[in-house]
Amino acid sequence: MVGHLQQVGYWVHQSADLQQARDTFLDRQPNLVILDSELADGHGLDFCRWLQQQRQSMILMLSARSTESDIVAGLRAGADDYLTKPFGMQEFLARVEALNRRNRAVAAPASLDYGDLKIDLVQRRVRLKTVYIDLTPQEFSLLYVLAQAGGTPLSRTDLLRKAWPDAIDNHRTVDTHVLSLRKKSKLIPVSLA
Repeated sequence: MVGHLQQVGYWVHQSADLQQARDTFLDRQPNLVILDSELADGHGLDFCRWLQQQRQSMILMLSARSTESDIVAGLRAGADDYLTKPFGMQEFLARVEALNRRNRAVAAPASLDYGDLKIDLVQRRVRLKTVYIDLTPQEFSLLYVLAQAGGTPLSRTDLLRKAWPDAIDNHRTVDTHVLSLRKKSKLIPVSLA
C-alpha cells in the first residue's frame, strides 16, 4: 500500500504504534490519515476520535469489519470514508484521491491572525509583530486551542481535552503552560474558567 501511494506521488509517514502515530500527526500535520481500525496497541476508533478533535485531516479508515454497525461506528468516530478489507488497490487509490479533493475544497486556513499575533499553522510558528516566538509543540497546540476560542473562557478540563495529545488529569499542567506562553509572548490574553 505504501509503495503504491509513493508511486503516484504521495509522501507517506508510517507509524509503528499509537504513540508514534500521534507524534507523527502532530509533527507532520498530514492532509490525510489512513487508519487501520485494529491497531496493535490501541483501538483505531479511539485514535480516530482523537484525530477528529484535531480537525485538520481527512481520515480514511481501513477495516476487516464489514457489518453495517462497524461501518457506522467508524464514520461516527470521525472517519470521512471507510473501506473494508480486502479491497482492490485501484479502489483504494481512488478513495485517497477523492478525499484529497474534498480536503482541498474545504482546506483550513494556512494561518490565523489576531492583531499583532500571527499563527502559521503550516510551519507551526508564531510571530508577534516582527518577532518569532519559540514555542514547544505543546505550547503551540495550547495557543492554537486558545486562539480558536476567540476570547471565550475555557476550563482547564477543556484545555486538557483539546490541546493535549494524551489523557492528562493534572490541571496544574495547564497553568504551567499558560504561564510559559504569557512569559514568551507578553501579550496573549488567556481566560480560564
